[in-house]
Amino acid sequence: MRTLAFAIGLCVATQAGALGRLGSGAENLLNFGKKAADATREMTEEEEIALGRELAARVLGAAPLVEDQELQRYVNRVGMWLALQSERPDLPWRFGVIQSRSVNAFATPGGTVLITAGLYDRLRDESELAGVLGHEIVHIVRKHQLEAIKKAAGRALFSDLAGEAISRSGDQAVRMFGDEVLNAGMNIFASGLDKADEYDADLRGMVIAARGGYNPYGLVGVLQTLDSSGAGNASGMKLMLSTHPNPGDRIERLLDAVGERLEPYSGNPTPGRLYRPAR
Repeated sequence: MRTLAFAIGLCVATQAGALGRLGSGAENLLNFGKKAADATREMTEEEEIALGRELAARVLGAAPLVEDQELQRYVNRVGMWLALQSERPDLPWRFGVIQSRSVNAFATPGGTVLITAGLYDRLRDESELAGVLGHEIVHIVRKHQLEAIKKAAGRALFSDLAGEAISRSGDQAVRMFGDEVLNAGMNIFASGLDKADEYDADLRGMVIAARGGYNPYGLVGVLQTLDSSGAGNASGMKLMLSTHPNPGDRIERLLDAVGERLEPYSGNPTPGRLYRPAR
C-alpha cells in the first residue's frame, strides 16, 4: 500500500483537479467575496460535524479501517469513555484504527478520531491508548483543526482573488468554496498543526486521561517510545515526525507544565487490558 502521506497528498491533488469554469470577471469577484466571508465566519456545530465526516471519509479512502471488529469496538469503548470526560461529550464521537504502518493519529472536526495500526502496535497498555485518544479528543474539543482549516482556506481564497484581479480572461479555473475547505483540511493532515496546538493537546489530554481513571503519564510513555523510535529513524516514523513537534521536546514541556500536580493519579490501575489483534 502507498504510504499514508502520499495517499493523502494524492487525495488533495485529485480534488484540486475538480475545477469549475469562471464566468465574467465581475461575477468572479462577487463569488470570491462570498467565499471569503464564508471562510472566516463561525461554523455551526452541524457544519463542523459534516465537514469532519467528509474529511474522515477521504482519509478512510486512502487507508481503510483495520478489518477487526473486536479491535474497533474496543478502541471506540475506550474513546467514548474519555470523550465523556471532555467539555464536548455530546458530539457524535467515533474512533477507529486504520490500515497504515505509518505512526500517526488524526482528528477531524466534529468528533472522529483515527489512529494508524502502526501507532497502535507500539502501545504497551491501555493507559497509553488513553493518552493518544485524549490528545486527539482535545484537538476536536478545542477546534484546533477547524481553526487551522479556516485560516488555510481563507489564504487560498484571497490568493486566488489576487490572481483574478490580474487576469480576468474568464478561463481561469477555481475550486468551489467546499473544495477549498476540504483541501485545506487534507493538507493539514499532511503538514500538521501549530506546535502550540500540539502542546495544548498534550497537556489537556493528560487531564482527560486522569479524569477517566487512567494513569495520565501514559502519553509520556508513548512519547518516550516515539522518541527512541525516531532516534533510530524507524520505519513509519516519518509522517509523525513531520507533523508533530519532536517527542523529546513534548516530554520536556509536559513535565515542566505538570510538575507533580498529576502524581496522585499516576498510581491509577489501568481499567482494562490493551486488546492485541491476532495477526
